[in-house]
Amino acid sequence: MTSNSAMRFGIFVPQGWRMDLAGIDPADHWQTMSTLAKRADAGPWESIWVYDHFHTTPVPTEEATHEAWSLMSAFGAATERVRLGQMCTCMAYRNPAYLAKVAATVDIISGGRVEMGIGGGWYEHEWKAYGYGFPRAGVRLGMLDEGVQIMRQAWRDGIATLDGKYYQVDGAIVRPKPLQDGGIPLWIAGGGEKVTLRIAAQYAQYTNFAPGVFAEKSSILKQHCADVGTDFEAITRSANFNMAIAATEKEAQDRLDWAREHYTRYVNAERAEQIVNDLRNSPGFGTPEQVIEKMRVTVDQGMSYPISYFPEAAYDTSGIELYEKEVIPALAG
Repeated sequence: MTSNSAMRFGIFVPQGWRMDLAGIDPADHWQTMSTLAKRADAGPWESIWVYDHFHTTPVPTEEATHEAWSLMSAFGAATERVRLGQMCTCMAYRNPAYLAKVAATVDIISGGRVEMGIGGGWYEHEWKAYGYGFPRAGVRLGMLDEGVQIMRQAWRDGIATLDGKYYQVDGAIVRPKPLQDGGIPLWIAGGGEKVTLRIAAQYAQYTNFAPGVFAEKSSILKQHCADVGTDFEAITRSANFNMAIAATEKEAQDRLDWAREHYTRYVNAERAEQIVNDLRNSPGFGTPEQVIEKMRVTVDQGMSYPISYFPEAAYDTSGIELYEKEVIPALAG
C-alpha cells in the first residue's frame, strides 16, 4: 500500500444513484461508466468509486441505479491500475461471509486492487423495499462489527467461523484468498462517535469523514485508537468532495445552473435547489484557485485522500480535466 503521507486522489464513477446517468439510454450506461473508469485508469487517480445503493437519492425514483459489486467486478476486468472502492457497502445487504467471497473474487479478477468500504447503512426506504427491515442503529452497527470480524478472518485464514449475536458462520471457506497481503483494506465509513469510530479504531486502514466535521471526527477517532491500543497515524483519513469547478467564477455558476436544470427534471424544485445549495457550499465549488484554498483546510487537518464527485461526469468531463490539470498537482505538491 502507498504510504499514509502521500496525497492520493479518488473519483466517483456515475452509476445512477445520484441521478447522474439520467437521460442516457440504459443500453449505453456501461459504455459511459467504463469509458470514465478507463479514463481514470490512464490518469492521475489512485482509485475509482461507486455507491452501494439500490434506490436513487435524494428521493427514490425509477431512474437507474446500478449494483455496486457487479460494477466492481466489471471495472476490475476493464481497468488495469486504479484501485476499486465502494462508498460504502452496506453490511446488512449481503451475508458477510458471502460478501467476503465476492470481494475476494473481485480482488483476483482485478489483480489485487479492491478496497472494502463498509458501513452500517442508513437508507431506510431501500432497506424496507428490499425486505431487510430497518433495525435500530445499535443493531445495524452490531452487524457491522461482527461482519467485519468475519471478513477479516476469511481473508486472513481462508475460512471463517463466528457464533455471533447477528451472524453465525461455521467453517465458511473463502478460497482463493484475496491477492493482497493481509486481506482487502477496510474503509470503515461514517462518523458515529461512540460505535462506528470505535469499530474504525479497531479494524480500519481508512476512514472517510465529511469535510465540515473532519477535525472533530479525527479527534474522536484518535481517542478511540488510544483506548483500544491501535495506531491512529496508521489510519488514512479520507473525505468526499462534491465538485462544481470551472475556469472562471461565471462558469462555476453555470455549473450550478446546469445542476438545477438537470435535477429539476427528476425531483421537485425544492429538492433540486437543495442539491444546488449543497454544491454551492462545498469546498469543491469555484475556480481552481478557490477550490485548492478551500480543500487545503481539510488537508491541513490531516486529510490525505480526497475522493471527488463530479455530478456532470457522464455528460461533460471538462471539470474533471481542470481538476486533474490544476488541483491535483497543487495539493499533491
